[in-house]
Amino acid sequence: MTQVTYQLIEKEQDIGQRLDNYLIKILKGVPKSRIYRLIRAGEVRVNKKRVKPDTRLMCSDSVRIPPVRISVDNSPPLRVPLALQKQLEQAIIFEDEGLLVINKPAGLAVHGGSGLSYGLIEALREMRTDLQYLELVHRLDKETSGCILLAKKTAVLKHLQQQWSNNVQKMYWALCDATWQDKPQITVTAKLQKNILKSGERLVTISKEGKHALSHLHLEKNGQDSCWLKVFIETGRTHQIRVHCAYVGHAILGDIKYGKAAIHAKMPRLFLHAQKIKFEYNGEMKTFIAPIDELFQSKINEL
Repeated sequence: MTQVTYQLIEKEQDIGQRLDNYLIKILKGVPKSRIYRLIRAGEVRVNKKRVKPDTRLMCSDSVRIPPVRISVDNSPPLRVPLALQKQLEQAIIFEDEGLLVINKPAGLAVHGGSGLSYGLIEALREMRTDLQYLELVHRLDKETSGCILLAKKTAVLKHLQQQWSNNVQKMYWALCDATWQDKPQITVTAKLQKNILKSGERLVTISKEGKHALSHLHLEKNGQDSCWLKVFIETGRTHQIRVHCAYVGHAILGDIKYGKAAIHAKMPRLFLHAQKIKFEYNGEMKTFIAPIDELFQSKINEL
Protein backbone atom coordinates (compact mmCIF):
# COMPACT_ATOMS: atom_id res chain seq x y z
CA MET A 1 0.00 0.00 0.00
CA THR A 2 1.66 3.22 -1.18
CA GLN A 3 -0.89 5.86 -0.13
CA VAL A 4 -3.46 6.60 2.54
CA THR A 5 -6.68 4.65 2.01
CA TYR A 6 -10.05 4.70 3.73
CA GLN A 7 -11.99 1.51 4.34
CA LEU A 8 -15.74 1.73 4.96
CA ILE A 9 -17.04 -0.92 7.33
CA GLU A 10 -20.03 -2.51 5.58
CA LYS A 11 -19.53 -6.27 5.48
CA GLU A 12 -21.24 -8.32 8.18
CA GLN A 13 -18.02 -10.16 9.05
CA ASP A 14 -16.26 -6.84 9.78
CA ILE A 15 -18.97 -5.26 11.95
CA GLY A 16 -18.16 -5.73 15.64
CA GLN A 17 -14.61 -6.92 14.94
CA ARG A 18 -11.67 -5.51 16.90
CA LEU A 19 -9.61 -2.97 14.99
CA ASP A 20 -6.35 -4.91 15.41
CA ASN A 21 -7.90 -8.12 14.12
CA TYR A 22 -9.42 -6.28 11.16
CA LEU A 23 -6.06 -4.78 10.20
CA ILE A 24 -4.28 -8.11 10.57
CA LYS A 25 -6.81 -9.56 8.15
CA ILE A 26 -6.59 -6.87 5.46
CA LEU A 27 -2.88 -6.05 5.79
CA LYS A 28 -1.61 -9.52 5.03
CA GLY A 29 2.18 -9.63 5.12
CA VAL A 30 2.53 -6.78 7.61
CA PRO A 31 4.05 -7.90 10.94
CA LYS A 32 1.66 -7.79 13.87
CA SER A 33 4.08 -5.59 15.84
CA ARG A 34 4.08 -3.06 13.00
CA ILE A 35 0.28 -2.90 13.00
CA TYR A 36 0.20 -2.16 16.72
CA ARG A 37 2.82 0.58 16.29
CA LEU A 38 0.69 2.21 13.59
CA ILE A 39 -2.32 2.23 15.92
CA ARG A 40 -0.37 3.57 18.91
CA ALA A 41 1.16 6.33 16.76
CA GLY A 42 -2.29 7.46 15.65
CA GLU A 43 -1.58 6.69 12.00
CA VAL A 44 -4.61 4.42 11.93
CA ARG A 45 -7.80 6.32 12.74
CA VAL A 46 -11.50 5.50 12.90
CA ASN A 47 -13.83 8.33 11.89
CA LYS A 48 -10.81 10.69 12.06
CA LYS A 49 -10.19 9.84 15.75
CA ARG A 50 -7.28 8.10 17.46
CA VAL A 51 -8.35 4.69 18.73
CA LYS A 52 -7.06 1.69 20.63
CA PRO A 53 -6.37 -1.79 19.21
CA ASP A 54 -9.43 -3.26 20.95
CA THR A 55 -11.85 -0.69 19.45
CA ARG A 56 -14.87 -2.47 18.00
CA LEU A 57 -15.74 -1.44 14.45
CA MET A 58 -19.31 -0.38 13.77
CA CYS A 59 -21.33 -0.27 10.57
CA SER A 60 -20.35 2.72 8.37
CA ASP A 61 -17.14 3.42 10.32
CA SER A 62 -14.38 4.91 8.17
CA VAL A 63 -10.96 3.41 8.87
CA ARG A 64 -7.91 5.43 7.82
CA ILE A 65 -5.00 3.18 6.83
CA PRO A 66 -1.61 4.85 6.26
CA PRO A 67 0.91 3.86 3.58
CA VAL A 68 2.54 0.60 4.62
CA ARG A 69 4.72 -1.85 2.76
CA ILE A 70 3.11 -5.25 2.36
CA SER A 71 5.35 -8.19 1.61
CA VAL A 72 4.05 -10.81 -0.76
CA ASP A 73 3.99 -14.33 0.66
CA ASN A 74 3.80 -16.94 -2.08
CA SER A 75 4.33 -19.87 0.24
CA PRO A 76 1.43 -22.32 0.57
CA PRO A 77 -0.74 -21.87 3.66
CA LEU A 78 0.21 -24.02 6.63
CA ARG A 79 -2.44 -26.56 7.41
CA VAL A 80 -3.58 -27.17 10.96
CA PRO A 81 -2.29 -30.57 12.15
CA LEU A 82 -4.90 -33.31 12.10
CA ALA A 83 -4.21 -34.10 15.76
CA LEU A 84 -5.15 -30.55 16.76
CA GLN A 85 -8.23 -30.63 14.56
CA LYS A 86 -9.39 -33.81 16.27
CA GLN A 87 -8.63 -32.30 19.69
CA LEU A 88 -10.70 -29.21 18.93
CA GLU A 89 -13.59 -31.26 17.58
CA GLN A 90 -13.67 -33.17 20.87
CA ALA A 91 -13.38 -29.89 22.81
CA ILE A 92 -16.73 -28.50 21.61
CA ILE A 93 -18.95 -27.97 24.65
CA PHE A 94 -21.92 -26.44 22.84
CA GLU A 95 -22.90 -25.35 19.36
CA ASP A 96 -26.00 -23.97 17.71
CA GLU A 97 -26.68 -21.70 14.75
CA GLY A 98 -25.18 -18.64 16.44
CA LEU A 99 -22.72 -19.73 19.13
CA LEU A 100 -19.76 -22.06 19.57
CA VAL A 101 -18.36 -22.85 23.04
CA ILE A 102 -14.94 -24.51 23.13
CA ASN A 103 -12.84 -25.96 25.96
CA LYS A 104 -9.59 -24.36 24.78
CA PRO A 105 -6.49 -26.49 25.39
CA ALA A 106 -3.63 -25.00 27.40
CA GLY A 107 -0.74 -23.89 25.17
CA LEU A 108 -2.91 -22.83 22.21
CA ALA A 109 -3.06 -19.07 21.54
CA VAL A 110 -6.42 -17.65 20.54
CA HIS A 111 -4.76 -15.83 17.60
CA GLY A 112 -1.78 -16.49 15.35
CA GLY A 113 1.10 -14.00 15.18
CA SER A 114 4.38 -13.41 17.01
CA GLY A 115 5.92 -16.45 15.35
CA LEU A 116 2.73 -18.54 15.45
CA SER A 117 1.26 -19.51 12.10
CA TYR A 118 -2.17 -20.14 13.61
CA GLY A 119 -4.16 -19.90 16.80
CA LEU A 120 -7.56 -21.16 17.89
CA ILE A 121 -9.54 -18.87 15.59
CA GLU A 122 -7.41 -19.64 12.51
CA ALA A 123 -7.59 -23.38 13.20
CA LEU A 124 -11.37 -23.33 13.55
CA ARG A 125 -11.82 -21.24 10.41
CA GLU A 126 -9.77 -23.74 8.44
CA MET A 127 -11.68 -26.66 9.91
CA ARG A 128 -15.13 -25.12 9.56
CA THR A 129 -15.33 -24.09 5.94
CA ASP A 130 -19.11 -24.32 6.29
CA LEU A 131 -19.12 -21.12 8.36
CA GLN A 132 -19.10 -17.73 6.66
CA TYR A 133 -18.61 -15.90 9.96
CA LEU A 134 -16.68 -16.84 13.08
CA GLU A 135 -15.29 -14.36 15.62
CA LEU A 136 -13.94 -14.57 19.14
CA VAL A 137 -16.25 -13.05 21.75
CA HIS A 138 -13.40 -12.73 24.26
CA ARG A 139 -9.86 -13.99 24.84
CA LEU A 140 -7.91 -16.31 27.09
CA ASP A 141 -4.15 -16.34 27.61
CA LYS A 142 -2.28 -18.89 25.55
CA GLU A 143 -1.43 -21.00 28.60
CA THR A 144 -4.91 -20.78 30.15
CA SER A 145 -7.38 -23.55 29.33
CA GLY A 146 -11.15 -23.63 29.51
CA CYS A 147 -14.37 -22.01 28.29
CA ILE A 148 -14.10 -19.64 25.36
CA LEU A 149 -16.99 -18.31 23.26
CA LEU A 150 -17.07 -17.76 19.51
CA ALA A 151 -19.90 -16.07 17.64
CA LYS A 152 -21.19 -17.45 14.35
CA LYS A 153 -23.37 -14.38 13.73
CA THR A 154 -22.75 -10.64 14.07
CA ALA A 155 -25.90 -10.22 16.17
CA VAL A 156 -24.70 -12.84 18.65
CA LEU A 157 -21.27 -11.19 18.90
CA LYS A 158 -22.84 -7.79 19.65
CA HIS A 159 -25.28 -9.25 22.17
CA LEU A 160 -22.60 -11.05 24.17
CA GLN A 161 -20.17 -8.13 24.08
CA GLN A 162 -22.85 -5.74 25.33
CA GLN A 163 -23.45 -7.83 28.46
CA TRP A 164 -19.85 -8.97 28.91
CA SER A 165 -18.71 -6.55 31.62
CA ASN A 166 -21.75 -6.69 33.90
CA ASN A 167 -23.93 -9.70 33.14
CA VAL A 168 -21.52 -12.53 32.42
CA GLN A 169 -20.38 -14.67 35.37
CA LYS A 170 -16.89 -16.16 34.98
CA MET A 171 -15.34 -18.66 37.36
CA TYR A 172 -11.78 -19.99 37.14
CA TRP A 173 -9.88 -22.72 38.93
CA ALA A 174 -6.34 -21.81 39.95
CA LEU A 175 -3.76 -24.03 41.62
CA CYS A 176 -1.33 -21.78 43.45
CA ASP A 177 1.87 -22.02 45.45
CA ALA A 178 2.09 -21.69 49.26
CA THR A 179 -0.41 -22.84 51.88
CA TRP A 180 -3.39 -20.49 52.17
CA GLN A 181 -3.24 -18.58 55.47
CA ASP A 182 -5.87 -15.89 54.87
CA LYS A 183 -9.65 -15.90 55.30
CA PRO A 184 -11.43 -18.51 53.11
CA GLN A 185 -12.72 -15.73 50.84
CA ILE A 186 -10.98 -12.47 49.98
CA THR A 187 -11.50 -9.74 47.40
CA VAL A 188 -8.55 -8.19 45.56
CA THR A 189 -8.97 -4.67 44.14
CA ALA A 190 -5.37 -3.80 43.20
CA LYS A 191 -5.28 -1.66 40.04
CA LEU A 192 -3.43 -3.09 37.05
CA GLN A 193 -1.10 -1.33 34.62
CA LYS A 194 -0.33 -3.03 31.31
CA ASN A 195 3.18 -2.49 29.94
CA ILE A 196 4.51 -3.48 26.53
CA LEU A 197 8.22 -4.33 26.56
CA LYS A 198 10.52 -3.64 23.61
CA SER A 199 10.28 -7.32 22.71
CA GLY A 200 6.51 -6.93 22.38
CA GLU A 201 5.90 -9.00 25.52
CA ARG A 202 3.09 -7.87 27.81
CA LEU A 203 3.87 -7.38 31.50
CA VAL A 204 1.20 -6.27 33.97
CA THR A 205 2.07 -4.55 37.24
CA ILE A 206 0.20 -3.28 40.30
CA SER A 207 -0.06 0.50 40.02
CA LYS A 208 -2.17 3.29 41.52
CA GLU A 209 -2.33 4.72 38.00
CA GLY A 210 -3.60 1.43 36.62
CA LYS A 211 -7.11 0.34 35.65
CA HIS A 212 -9.74 -0.87 38.09
CA ALA A 213 -9.65 -4.66 38.56
CA LEU A 214 -11.77 -6.84 40.84
CA SER A 215 -11.17 -10.51 41.70
CA HIS A 216 -12.80 -12.69 44.36
CA LEU A 217 -10.60 -15.53 45.60
CA HIS A 218 -12.29 -18.47 47.35
CA LEU A 219 -10.27 -21.24 48.99
CA GLU A 220 -11.46 -24.63 47.72
CA LYS A 221 -8.75 -26.85 49.21
CA ASN A 222 -5.48 -26.33 51.07
CA GLY A 223 -2.26 -28.30 50.76
CA GLN A 224 1.10 -28.39 52.53
CA ASP A 225 2.76 -26.08 50.02
CA SER A 226 -0.02 -25.17 47.59
CA CYS A 227 -3.72 -24.36 47.40
CA TRP A 228 -6.69 -24.68 45.08
CA LEU A 229 -8.69 -21.50 44.54
CA LYS A 230 -11.93 -20.67 42.81
CA VAL A 231 -11.64 -17.22 41.28
CA PHE A 232 -14.57 -15.04 40.25
CA ILE A 233 -13.71 -11.95 38.24
CA GLU A 234 -15.84 -8.85 37.70
CA THR A 235 -13.36 -7.24 35.31
CA GLY A 236 -11.31 -8.81 32.53
CA ARG A 237 -7.93 -7.10 32.59
CA THR A 238 -4.91 -8.65 30.91
CA HIS A 239 -3.32 -11.28 33.21
CA GLN A 240 -5.69 -10.15 35.99
CA ILE A 241 -5.98 -13.44 37.87
CA ARG A 242 -2.28 -14.22 37.52
CA VAL A 243 -1.21 -10.82 38.88
CA HIS A 244 -3.79 -10.71 41.67
CA CYS A 245 -2.90 -14.21 42.87
CA ALA A 246 0.80 -13.35 42.90
CA TYR A 247 0.00 -10.06 44.67
CA VAL A 248 -1.52 -11.91 47.66
CA GLY A 249 1.41 -14.32 47.82
CA HIS A 250 0.00 -17.24 45.85
CA ALA A 251 1.38 -17.22 42.30
CA ILE A 252 -0.34 -19.71 40.00
CA LEU A 253 1.65 -22.90 39.54
CA GLY A 254 3.57 -22.78 36.27
CA ASP A 255 3.53 -18.98 36.08
CA ILE A 256 7.14 -18.04 35.36
CA LYS A 257 6.22 -14.44 34.50
CA TYR A 258 4.68 -13.54 37.88
CA GLY A 259 5.98 -16.29 40.16
CA LYS A 260 9.43 -17.43 41.22
CA ALA A 261 11.09 -19.26 38.33
CA ALA A 262 12.73 -21.76 40.69
CA ILE A 263 9.29 -22.94 41.79
CA HIS A 264 7.36 -22.73 38.53
CA ALA A 265 9.78 -23.42 35.67
CA LYS A 266 9.48 -27.21 35.99
CA MET A 267 5.68 -27.22 35.90
CA PRO A 268 4.16 -28.91 32.82
CA ARG A 269 1.60 -26.11 32.29
CA LEU A 270 0.04 -23.00 33.80
CA PHE A 271 -2.58 -24.30 36.24
CA LEU A 272 -5.29 -21.76 35.44
CA HIS A 273 -8.57 -22.97 33.92
CA ALA A 274 -11.73 -21.08 32.88
CA GLN A 275 -14.02 -23.67 34.45
CA LYS A 276 -17.48 -22.12 34.19
CA ILE A 277 -19.25 -19.30 32.38
CA LYS A 278 -22.86 -18.14 32.76
CA PHE A 279 -24.73 -15.58 30.64
CA GLU A 280 -28.05 -14.76 28.98
CA TYR A 281 -28.51 -16.18 25.50
CA ASN A 282 -31.68 -16.48 23.41
CA GLY A 283 -33.81 -15.27 26.30
CA GLU A 284 -32.56 -17.72 28.94
CA MET A 285 -29.57 -18.12 31.24
CA LYS A 286 -26.96 -20.55 29.97
CA THR A 287 -24.21 -22.16 32.02
CA PHE A 288 -21.29 -23.98 30.43
CA ILE A 289 -18.65 -26.00 32.26
CA ALA A 290 -15.29 -27.02 30.78
CA PRO A 291 -13.72 -30.25 32.12
CA ILE A 292 -10.09 -30.03 33.24
CA ASP A 293 -7.35 -32.05 31.54
CA GLU A 294 -5.45 -34.96 33.08
CA LEU A 295 -2.49 -32.80 34.16
CA PHE A 296 -4.78 -30.43 36.04
CA GLN A 297 -6.69 -33.30 37.66
CA SER A 298 -3.49 -35.05 38.76
CA LYS A 299 -2.29 -31.81 40.39
CA ILE A 300 -5.57 -31.50 42.28
CA ASN A 301 -5.20 -35.12 43.42
CA GLU A 302 -1.79 -34.24 44.90
CA LEU A 303 -3.50 -31.77 47.23
